[in-house]
Amino acid sequence: MTGSTRSSDGLDDRRKRLLFRCWHRGTREMDLILGRFADAEIAALGDDELAQLEHLIELPDPDLYAALTGDKPLSLEYASALFDRVKSRRAADHDA
Repeated sequence: MTGSTRSSDGLDDRRKRLLFRCWHRGTREMDLILGRFADAEIAALGDDELAQLEHLIELPDPDLYAALTGDKPLSLEYASALFDRVKSRRAADHDA
């Protein structure tokens, strides 16, 4: 996969921005991890989850990638059920 498979049609502006930001992180690995998650989940995320995702993507790519791969613990400030879902989806995509 080289990019989003989800159209932004029908999404509100907040979700459109998040979808774009998840696919344009700066490192290809993070584009794929967060982009795939956003493709699958963005339309169904509630306001709290959107806020958690907005906060999570503030982390620099190396720190977030290390936390997602288990190489480095995630700061408690960013820990959430949403992070756990991103991490689970990453593991499932990685194993596939």
